[in-house]
Amino acid sequence: MSFRTSLAVAIAMALPSLAAAQATTPETATDLDTVVVTGTRTAVTVDQSLAAVEVIDREEIERSQAHSLPELLRGRAGINIANQGGLGKLSSVFLRGSESNHALVLIDGVRVGSATSGLVAFQDLPVELIDRIEIVRGPRSSLYGSEAIGGVIQIFTKRDQAGYAPHFRIGTGSHNLREVSGGFGGRGERGWFGADYAHQSSDGINACRGAGFPIFAGCFTDEPDLDGYENNSVSLRGGYALTEQLDAEVQGLRAVAHNDYDGFYNSSRTTQQVVGGKLRWQAAERFSLQLNAGRNTDASDNYSDDAFQGFFGSDRDSASLQGDFGFGKEQLVTLGFDWVRDRVNSDTDFDITRRHNRAGFAQYQGGFGQHDIQLSARHDDNEQFGSHTTGGIGWGFDFGHGLRLTANAGTAFTAPTFNDLYFPPFFGFPTSNPKLLPEESESYELGLAQKLAQWHWQLNAYQTDIDNLIGLDDNFVPQNIARARIRGAELVVGATLAGWNLNTQLSHVDPRNTSDYSDDKLLPRRARNTARIDLDRGFGDFRAGLTWMAEGERYDDLANTRRLPGYATVDLRLEYAFSPAWTLQARASNVFDREYETVAFYNQPGREYGLSLRYAPKR
Repeated sequence: MSFRTSLAVAIAMALPSLAAAQATTPETATDLDTVVVTGTRTAVTVDQSLAAVEVIDREEIERSQAHSLPELLRGRAGINIANQGGLGKLSSVFLRGSESNHALVLIDGVRVGSATSGLVAFQDLPVELIDRIEIVRGPRSSLYGSEAIGGVIQIFTKRDQAGYAPHFRIGTGSHNLREVSGGFGGRGERGWFGADYAHQSSDGINACRGAGFPIFAGCFTDEPDLDGYENNSVSLRGGYALTEQLDAEVQGLRAVAHNDYDGFYNSSRTTQQVVGGKLRWQAAERFSLQLNAGRNTDASDNYSDDAFQGFFGSDRDSASLQGDFGFGKEQLVTLGFDWVRDRVNSDTDFDITRRHNRAGFAQYQGGFGQHDIQLSARHDDNEQFGSHTTGGIGWGFDFGHGLRLTANAGTAFTAPTFNDLYFPPFFGFPTSNPKLLPEESESYELGLAQKLAQWHWQLNAYQTDIDNLIGLDDNFVPQNIARARIRGAELVVGATLAGWNLNTQLSHVDPRNTSDYSDDKLLPRRARNTARIDLDRGFGDFRAGLTWMAEGERYDDLANTRRLPGYATVDLRLEYAFSPAWTLQARASNVFDREYETVAFYNQPGREYGLSLRYAPKR
């Protein structure tokens, strides 16, 4: 289905994505609070959240001058990223040491990701079209179902403020980087609308230093060339208040990328498309009902030296009905129903190409003086693997003076992918297993946090045990034979000191393979220790900033024989606002030109420079 057709269908349905309804309790938030919806599917402030959450807003995105979503996320609490060769190349995100398909990703509430591989194309999602990101660390299957073992990452595309104004940005940089983006939007008394476009292209770096026969390492070939990347993206959105109680909105995002890399398949054309809509009825002050629907399309055409070699694609349709019922002073009950259908579209002959999932969920949130409680439960009925029930419990205690203790426990699961279940045999040998069961987890967490006028901090410690992990047996057939135990801690500190804004994020994770054959080895491609420090200050019309990022050693294989050393990088940035609407930005990244790898044999960029001009009138 084309982008235009999908958007028209969404408008006609007047339903959205799987976005969460706002809580109806008046105590939820004030205008100055940062509100998140992902952790509970209702609106709560960051301070009220019992889960460990982080919000990256549009101001921080622009200040960081990040060129990609993986670059924006790297080094943040609980996150490890493995990248295969720089801008636009495959980037896997590991949340709290779990697998790369153990983090649920939503865009404007719509579930996204490939049904065949289970991965999300983070590298193709345009950072210039993102309004904010909510990261919830810890299990959330009791609200969202499959894939939320490590947590949930929700991306919200651009939103529009009162009035009408255009905006644009133009940039250039190392490796012949070229960036252009712009759009317009506005909000009136009853409706709002907006459209944005973003282009990015680069000659790239030599992505892989692999080798062919007889070594067969990395990308299994030696192609010392530049591997370029190009991305063209567009987002559309609109909404209208039909009555004082009833409003509707729709949104769509389409990103088309062309990527060069090394190996037999050495180029691809990929498409990421998300279309959704929402209809919300505020029936009474303490009761709201929300209906949502959306579709994510993930598609890739693959080439070898410009010769077409095949395509993989999948569609994920989702719909949700959610009711929020407020009673008492600080009590809220949420009841809902979710439906998801995955469908494969490929020239590879899968035995089964579609499956659907139905689920019901319930949640209670209550405040009792210094105590806060959250209880949640969900039952999933999947066409392929049957029924699965998950639950979660959270408790918080307010000591006063901004000091708060939290405790959480929850179960979660991830369903096998279509590749795991139904990929066809290779030369007569099986490569999949239709009898696979979901991967299951139990998690426990303690947190202590404090927020004062000039500084705040949060410390979280957790353990996650995962059973039925999918691994390969002696015949290289996937089986539920692996287990893992993940222990970790995260410390986040923010402060304002002598005009400087300081944000520090430290993470330690110990992801152990506890299978009978593993000898307690570390899971691959996760650094056990990561640190990120952001330091920013304004000087009148100028603003200067620094990001220091460090990661410890990691292993690239299950046997822990291929060690990748740790590294540290420093990025510098400068801004000059020569008028209220015009800002000139300059950046130098990896200024000490460190050489490092996050995936063995795949290069990372050295020292790079960037310059951009941004126009955004104040409203």
